[in-house]
Amino acid sequence: PDPDCYRDLAAAAATGRIDVADIDRSVRRILRAKFAAGCFDNPYADTVRASRIIGSDSHGQLALQAARESVVLLKNEDGLLPLDASGLTRVAVIGPNADRPLLGGYTDPVGPVHTVTIAEGILEWLNENTGGRVQFSYHEGCRITEPESNWFADEVRLADAEQDDGRILEAVAVAREADVSILVLGGNEATAREGWSDGHLGDRDSLDLLGRQQELVDQILALGKPVVVVLLGGRPLSVEKIATEVPAILNGFYLGQEAGTAVAEILFGDVNPSGKLSITFPRSVGQIPAHYNQKPSARRGYLFADKAPLFPFGHGLSYTEFSYSAPVLSTDEILLGDEATVRVRVQNDGDRAGTEIVQMYIRDEVSTVTRPTLELRGFQRVTLEPGEAVDVQFPITSETLAGVGLDNQWAVEPGLFQILVGPSSTDLQAATLSVF
Repeated sequence: PDPDCYRDLAAAAATGRIDVADIDRSVRRILRAKFAAGCFDNPYADTVRASRIIGSDSHGQLALQAARESVVLLKNEDGLLPLDASGLTRVAVIGPNADRPLLGGYTDPVGPVHTVTIAEGILEWLNENTGGRVQFSYHEGCRITEPESNWFADEVRLADAEQDDGRILEAVAVAREADVSILVLGGNEATAREGWSDGHLGDRDSLDLLGRQQELVDQILALGKPVVVVLLGGRPLSVEKIATEVPAILNGFYLGQEAGTAVAEILFGDVNPSGKLSITFPRSVGQIPAHYNQKPSARRGYLFADKAPLFPFGHGLSYTEFSYSAPVLSTDEILLGDEATVRVRVQNDGDRAGTEIVQMYIRDEVSTVTRPTLELRGFQRVTLEPGEAVDVQFPITSETLAGVGLDNQWAVEPGLFQILVGPSSTDLQAATLSVF
């Protein structure tokens, strides 16, 4: 931290506002880490050992698995994905985020020793799996911001409009020669960052795609060929037009150093997507705050607008289909302090293996203090072969049902609780539990 953080610490300790024992505990933690790192034996790092650890194969595999499990399939109309490479002759990868690593603003400026962009990952997959038979084309399409704009730079410069005119024309020509276009869009570290002064602004007042990205999508869609959109960036975006017109959409936020490998594996079906949204996608900035656990009277509609989210919390599709039985409680009634369980049977009805994230929510029907309409209280990740089914069970304890009362203490109030289970916050089946 900036040393200025501590300028009042000595005075605060002298006057008793801060207990010296608390300071000692914090210092002890720091010293313990320094001793463990060997800083007092040798103040210089072991660069050979560091190079074996940083960027090691095991770390790369962990990053790849994290990226695979983080991709969310938002839409897949008519089963466009996964792409069948045997029926393709040329794939176009287009967009401002297609050939740049997006790691998030809190990543060290030096970055990891190895990164794979979306364009690199798709090219590598095509070379390895088609022997170069399927041709690959890339174009930037347009820019979100100029290259010198990033998390750390004070000034953020938008793309030059005249240059983007030419880029879009060239990208459309590239898409015209391809069987399918993969458009990699969204935001970047310069457009979703911490603003720490008037000279270093960070937030935007809009969730729309920045720059000419929507125009790029419109012109490529006008070709009448299949289009897949991959959204990357640091925030959800209000992409209602894309959600309506583009048949297949993936969302990745910041997927890390192995982003390109993971996205390519999912696009071509080597990996079945299993991610679920951990945040709500609003239709527009006017829907904010947009979250699944709003209070009963919190979500008002607007004239001529749908008040439902564009993509709800917990949403995420798969290349297979899962079916859920109605949830079954171990008992319909419990006493305060007692426990129960809820069980649901989940089956893979499709023709390929897949992983589903089963979600359990509660709804306190009547409470002294108003509680949200839904509260996520559990989730489980299950992998099923085609035709396989499994019983998923969640415990219902005092911790599951508790809410904050008038005394600001967590407690369970007697009454009726809805126990809801399903694949997302808007696709749930309920069972009623009475607590006495």
